Amino acid sequence: MNKLIFILNAIELIEKLIDGKRVEGVLYIDKDTHRITFKAYNRQPRVRGKDVMIKKLPWGWVKESLERIKVYGSFPKDLGTAAVINLQDDHNRSAKNALIEREIIEFC
Repeated sequence: MNKLIFILNAIELIEKLIDGKRVEGVLYIDKDTHRITFKAYNRQPRVRGKDVMIKKLPWGWVKESLERIKVYGSFPKDLGTAAVINLQDDHNRSAKNALIEREIIEFC
């Protein structure tokens, strides 16, 4: 049993297929014509800006994205718990100072 499928935007779809790309879409029965219809999704690439490095810290970094300030720290286990806790405090203090320095530089 053969079925005919009506394709919306057939020329664009064929061009994508010729380029070797896959085409995602939806297959449905049209309410008006009662024919099986394929409608391709109009997928847009997600464009995301790079994070801006504010300061490189001894155990990590401070970066700024469009919506967030990011602080990363990674500490070696072999230093021991007390030393790691002190390093975390120093790391956090350095990150705060980096943000303050950035604000001072921006407004001067």
